[in-house]
Amino acid sequence: MARVVKATDDYPPRGAIDVDWFLEPPEHVAAWVAEDGASVAGHVALHSATDYVTTRLASDHLNRPRSTLGLIARLFVAPTHRGAGVGSALLARAATAAIERDLHPVLDVATHLTGAVSLYESVGWERVGKVVLDAWDGVPVEPPLSLYVYVMPLQMGRARTTSP
Repeated sequence: MARVVKATDDYPPRGAIDVDWFLEPPEHVAAWVAEDGASVAGHVALHSATDYVTTRLASDHLNRPRSTLGLIARLFVAPTHRGAGVGSALLARAATAAIERDLHPVLDVATHLTGAVSLYESVGWERVGKVVLDAWDGVPVEPPLSLYVYVMPLQMGRARTTSP
């Protein structure tokens, strides 16, 4: 499914997809898969908030150290399952897991992924800025990649932790 999403949406937006690294990078904390019978409908992961330009922006906005952030990553939904609530359910699951670990959920998304941007904004996440990534691990990114940075509003996190 990851290769289908890459072909459909250019996600992830940097080069060819290395599925193993993409799904379980060094900062990996946890991951969830949505299934529909025998097929995978979607995926989301929770990562530690390492020193990225996007996590620095979220950290500055929240006035919290990066070590207290949980980076929601690798959220993708199979094209055949879009519009059915899979993305929002996966996002909620990962955010809840971050909160359960005393981490504040944050995420970033390439600005050209308008479906993902619409999802995050429709469920109330706060866009706190935009960054341009012109290098990744010291390797130039051509063309540079524009990313929006989102944080879960504090009141959403409190509502999750106090709900029955």
